[in-house]
Amino acid sequence: MIIGSQEWSDLLFIHWRVAASDLRRHVHDRLSIDERDGSAWISMTPFTLRRGRLRGLPALPDFHELNFRTYVTLSGQPGIWFFSLDAANLLAVAAARLTVRLPYFPARMDRGPGWYRSERRTGQGSFQARWSEGAELGSAVEGSLEQFLVERYVLYSRAAGPLLFRQRVHHAPWPLRAARLESVHEDLSTAAGLSPPGPPALCHFSPGVSVEFEPFFPV
Repeated sequence: MIIGSQEWSDLLFIHWRVAASDLRRHVHDRLSIDERDGSAWISMTPFTLRRGRLRGLPALPDFHELNFRTYVTLSGQPGIWFFSLDAANLLAVAAARLTVRLPYFPARMDRGPGWYRSERRTGQGSFQARWSEGAELGSAVEGSLEQFLVERYVLYSRAAGPLLFRQRVHHAPWPLRAARLESVHEDLSTAAGLSPPGPPALCHFSPGVSVEFEPFFPV
């Protein structure tokens, strides 16, 4: 059942290799941490959310968002586990925290061609990146590392106390472009209780996808 839609626009994927053992205590114990090419992975993904709408309600104003995540599986269903989600929309932050307990934080955000910056309104949590776009790559090749990292259609959340919830999203494969990361400075990792990850291993850009999403259900 589809309950809403939105567009995820102008998204930068920045990926780091990390040891799965370093993530274990920060991920719900029912989820296995996915590894690829000898390591687990974490990613930071700044983008702009456009035309967000829940069924029967007016559309939200467009706003910037920044996700910090890793990759997990439950009962054969690969998905995403968020360490944090920063957003420049106070209503969206409050609604997500109260309903499905996603770890949203209100932030001041701005972006332009090839740059993005975010600063949480309270506490630690900043991010700045500069990059340049390269050639079009198309969608990720079946079985590739890129597919492992970007083609995820389930997210997990610790909603309603200790219960684990799952949400499915639907969209076309990401259209990817090469990207050269010129600089990145962040303390989202230490704010989440992780060690600073060091230099990123991989970076891509996408003009975005249109998304439909289902309700959260307990699993």
